[in-house]
Amino acid sequence: MFTIDAHLDLSMNAMEWNRDLRKSIREIREREKEMTDKPDRGNNVVCFPELRRGEIGLVVATQIARYVAPGNPLPGWHSPEQAWAQTQAQLAWYKAMEDAGELSQIIDRNTLENHLRYWNDDGPVSSKAIGYILSLEGADSIVTLNHLEQAYAYGLRALGPAHYGPGRYAQGTNATGGLGNDGRELLKEMERLNIILDATHLCDESFWEAMDNFYGYVWASHHNCRALVDHNRQFNDEQLRELISRGSVIGGVLDAWMMVPNWIKKESTPKGMNCDLEKVIDHMDHICQLAGNSLHIGIGSDLDGAFGKEQCPYDLETIADLQKIPNLLSNRGYRPEDIENVMHGNWLRFLRKAWV
Repeated sequence: MFTIDAHLDLSMNAMEWNRDLRKSIREIREREKEMTDKPDRGNNVVCFPELRRGEIGLVVATQIARYVAPGNPLPGWHSPEQAWAQTQAQLAWYKAMEDAGELSQIIDRNTLENHLRYWNDDGPVSSKAIGYILSLEGADSIVTLNHLEQAYAYGLRALGPAHYGPGRYAQGTNATGGLGNDGRELLKEMERLNIILDATHLCDESFWEAMDNFYGYVWASHHNCRALVDHNRQFNDEQLRELISRGSVIGGVLDAWMMVPNWIKKESTPKGMNCDLEKVIDHMDHICQLAGNSLHIGIGSDLDGAFGKEQCPYDLETIADLQKIPNLLSNRGYRPEDIENVMHGNWLRFLRKAWV
């Protein structure tokens, strides 16, 4: 089934992990087998051939570069200008992949509909360009609001103001506090440009301030439920109801520690925690029960988002195994139209409404 994945860090994998995503999973793992600089070396699950094999014809693909102020222990860049430059290197990689026929950028309703016709025609999927919508994860690299307008001009269509920790425009996972004036001004400019607000990673205070100050389109590209895994990285039921009321779609994320409770990083294993794809269905089902329908869930896998097979469902060997989700949903009693909603329909409906 044609599938949309609303969160993949493709350029981060290419530029910081130095992975050639045109190669097979086997080739990438083989090249990394002696490497120890990253915890997920040799455990990758994403590459272009596997996206095509899994019929994942459209993705939301990120740029990401965090600014870290003095005293911030998180990895990142020491000035917003350096962070901006990193996102431009990532952009250059996306453009190179377009030139190579691997990717095709989606920026509006026309390019979306053309890509859907192209992907679903009778030609072999194995040679087709994968559609991508450009998103920025964390706004730290937006040096000024003029830089946001530049980013829109080169195709940026979604933005999450925060990532992990404190940010220049919002506070993220494990941080506290609101947006402040700079964050509110960023939201106004996003609304003017019709850039989608990605609520993912906003801490509770920043989330509610964003909801009070942004009147454009909102989604949560990769987020699970706090009711099932009690951590500030997840949304609580009140936040989920707010997103549902705004017509948002929430993408189920496949990072194991966000799927099952009591995960201990660097100690727990997917098998040991019984973390399989059924667990993301639990999160999706919880949102459906809150909404009373299947119109607000999708896939935002975050696979290879600085983790690999060591920290994702044990029944997923590569991203192509997202095609197991329809059967899992069917076994829970979800109808064919519900399953289509999850695999692609909800994201498409959202985009068609946002991009009139």
